[in-house]
Amino acid sequence: MLRRDWLRLTGTSGLAFLGEVLRQRRAIAEPAEAAQQPGFGRAKSVIVVFVSGGQSQLETWDPKPDAPSEVRGAFGATSTSVPGTLLCDRLPRLAKLAHRYSIVRTMSHEDLDHGSAFYLAMTGRYHQRLSSNPPVGPDDHPFFGSVLKRVQPTERFVHTAVLVNGPAQVPFEIGPGQFGGFMGKEFDPMIVGDVTTGRPPVPGLTPLDSLESQRRTNRATLLGSLETAQGGIGEYSPPMFDMQTLYRQAFEMLDRPRSREAFNIEAEPASLRDRYGRHRPGQACLLARRLVEAEVPLVTVMWNHSNRGQDRYPDKEEEHGWDTHNDIFQVMSQSLLPKFDQSFSALLDDLNERGMLEDTLVVCMGEFGRAPLVALEPRFAGATPGRKHWAATYSIVFAGAGVTPGSVVGRSDRHAGYPATEKFAPWDVTATIFHALGIDPGGHFLDLTQRPYSISDGRPITQIYG
Repeated sequence: MLRRDWLRLTGTSGLAFLGEVLRQRRAIAEPAEAAQQPGFGRAKSVIVVFVSGGQSQLETWDPKPDAPSEVRGAFGATSTSVPGTLLCDRLPRLAKLAHRYSIVRTMSHEDLDHGSAFYLAMTGRYHQRLSSNPPVGPDDHPFFGSVLKRVQPTERFVHTAVLVNGPAQVPFEIGPGQFGGFMGKEFDPMIVGDVTTGRPPVPGLTPLDSLESQRRTNRATLLGSLETAQGGIGEYSPPMFDMQTLYRQAFEMLDRPRSREAFNIEAEPASLRDRYGRHRPGQACLLARRLVEAEVPLVTVMWNHSNRGQDRYPDKEEEHGWDTHNDIFQVMSQSLLPKFDQSFSALLDDLNERGMLEDTLVVCMGEFGRAPLVALEPRFAGATPGRKHWAATYSIVFAGAGVTPGSVVGRSDRHAGYPATEKFAPWDVTATIFHALGIDPGGHFLDLTQRPYSISDGRPITQIYG
């Protein structure tokens, strides 16, 4: 683009036109072959519940009651509503709902640190710095929700992807991979933080009574004129362009009452809010259901905003994450597992009761699992043993949108340390998400300079469909 074209388009009024031009230049492979595979296009929306920090497979989805105590750990296993399928005995609600979801027990990859493994989970691609904690960078590959906005932006809601209870901290620095990356802020997901503060999740969405629609339109037009004039004074400024993008999204949100109302969890009955749990992850899951009702295509819930907040705030359960190097059984039994059992089961039940599970894919995953050996790690806080990082095998869960309920895909070895059958990876999860939304993951999208990138490097996990 010539400089004068950029200046003409950087005003608020020109951004919509620019966005349309860019969307028309995206490239998607013909989905004819993909459409013949099971599960293709079954989901109108996807909810990803991300358990950050490395949720232990042995203390959740893949217990090994016959293993030695140093592998088995302090918890037991319990029968579920599916004969032959066991869960950790600290998940009684989810055990009763085992007939609603499918467990994949052979997830596996090679990244062993939180930052880069989180990036891998959020993008489906390894970071250049394997097993590290890199900062957010402008050259990061975009979040899979950002790719979704590029290839199939929604017209039913202001944002194609919303991230709730974020951004995720790893453990206290914002993790890479949850933004638009090299696609720019235009493709960032909408990020909503703590929804339990008593304040509106998105401040400023309630329009003033004295500011009717025409006055807002006049203000937007004036703002666009000022920004265009400012652009004519100097060179194009990326920060200015990003700010104009946010202005446009804010004006659009104010003009859509249905979008605004979707964030009002106060409208839910007190009994239902109690059922989800009056804590950050519980209310975040409830908001995710409301957003899917408002037809948001992708909602990602950061179940815990910090992957290891217990180091700084041992007495604040809301800060606890799944990175349980030490004190694993105390932290999991007192805070993590009871809340997870409550809020995730409530989400599955609520979606099912409303008939929404038929066309909503639910994914529960983390960046990796925990080691099949209980041991005290002296480099970490805590006085009792835990488990270190482990990516060779871990478990994730799928539900809804055609997923075969009650199934188990894959089998780990007798210590839940390595896959005993076919293994899957984060890039296969991203492929499954796009596949469920009716997008061929083998297709391509174009960046803003028209370079092609594959939508996903993986293959859909079609085994979850039976």
